[in-house]
Amino acid sequence: MREIGWDAGDEEFAVGEPGDAGGADRDDLTDVPGGVRLQKVLAAAGVGSRRHCEELIGAGRVEVDGQTVRRFGARVDPQTQVIRVDGKRIPARQDVVYLAFNKPAKVLTAMSDDRGRATITDFLGDRAERLFHVGRLDYETEGLMLLTNDGELAHRLAHPSYEVAKTYIAEVPGPVPKSLGQTLARGVELEDGIAVADKFRVIAQSGARAQVEITLHEGRKHIVRRMLAEAGHPVSRLVRTDVGPVRLGSLRPGTTRDLTTKEIGELYAAVGL
Repeated sequence: MREIGWDAGDEEFAVGEPGDAGGADRDDLTDVPGGVRLQKVLAAAGVGSRRHCEELIGAGRVEVDGQTVRRFGARVDPQTQVIRVDGKRIPARQDVVYLAFNKPAKVLTAMSDDRGRATITDFLGDRAERLFHVGRLDYETEGLMLLTNDGELAHRLAHPSYEVAKTYIAEVPGPVPKSLGQTLARGVELEDGIAVADKFRVIAQSGARAQVEITLHEGRKHIVRRMLAEAGHPVSRLVRTDVGPVRLGSLRPGTTRDLTTKEIGELYAAVGL
């Protein structure tokens, strides 16, 4: 028989299997006084409906501060506690923002400019949050940028030691020889050291023009442009399409979208958070 219990802190019934509300399966997690019910936090983070979140909890797929929690009524503090589903951290704090932004060309990667040039801020509207841009894109380079007020995540994503891959599409003079990919994979000697491509492929060629895709995990200034120029194929247009698990997709230039819970979890995992 299914048990139905009432939680006075929420105007709803909690439905669960025997033991979920404090029987033999009760875990050792200490409820936070005045905290929020775990399934409510999961649902607010975009994991799924309350009922789906209860199913995840009952199946032992949810952890709080490293401890598996099986109680539907467990109360947690989403501001301070780390919550994971299937081992991946979820964005539990409601005051944290995670955005993908498609930066147009001739926009400065900065929040302001004393020379009056267009900056990222011009495309964000009247947002109250103080956002960090993750890494930089050149003034002429277009494409995917990540914006967040999660300072720790932003710092780790930008730090070279975490080796978060970034993918670009570049327009270069053609034809492109088959050996170019091997040259970039071996490494190109630049004035500040060797630069190596993780992946490279030719997308299209037509006469004297070609479109190539290149993936690398470092973020030195103008790195893609310098690599391809040194290899004899200077870039005429450059678009970043991927940052780790996040893809630009159909996001229009100059617009933003919220990252999904899955994308945020994968970004956390990529930098060990």
